[in-house]
Amino acid sequence: MAGRTPHRTDKTHATDRPHSPYSSEPGGFTPAHGGYEDLLSFQKARFVFDGTMRFCDRFVDKRSRTRDQMVQAARSGKQNILEASQASGTSKETELKLTNVARASLEELLEDYRDFLRTGGHALWDKNSKEALYVRKLGRKSNKSYDSYRTYFETRSPEIVANILICLIHQTNYLLDQQLRRLEQDFLAEGGLRERMTRARLQARARRQP
Repeated sequence: MAGRTPHRTDKTHATDRPHSPYSSEPGGFTPAHGGYEDLLSFQKARFVFDGTMRFCDRFVDKRSRTRDQMVQAARSGKQNILEASQASGTSKETELKLTNVARASLEELLEDYRDFLRTGGHALWDKNSKEALYVRKLGRKSNKSYDSYRTYFETRSPEIVANILICLIHQTNYLLDQQLRRLEQDFLAEGGLRERMTRARLQARARRQP
């Protein structure tokens, strides 16, 4: 799997919407930011990373370049969500860029798992198969954690584990797509830091006038 591009880091709320656009301070121009652990996209990306680490430990040669690439892509998906969340307070452009990098990294990882199934002669689950629907149902549970998937990641065959991770990547990518659309809408409606600073300065002047 040559031709890899460098990875970076991603973000979204428990509802997978970005944070509220502005701080609560009157006339403030720095939006609320951080809180990446509350983002459903980050939570799912973390499951993908943990599952990929276990998958590689069990089924991929430790000396293989593919192993390093898969782990790096999974980490990039998770970390770019985190970085985007932290950057959101001062740069919407950076937030959008990092979220896009996270999305691209997970798409790359998705293809790695598809390659694994195809080259190994394994079946890729149809999205409406009973197995895929079960994973989707599991992902909707409100109290899910890595333990919700641990048994499958640590005991099932490579074909099953790869398919479960493919389902989880699809779920994460869906959330990131929603997040990116919302970020684009917020940017078009409110602009970036410079525009917010200008508005805050004008508002402050207006308040000082008799």
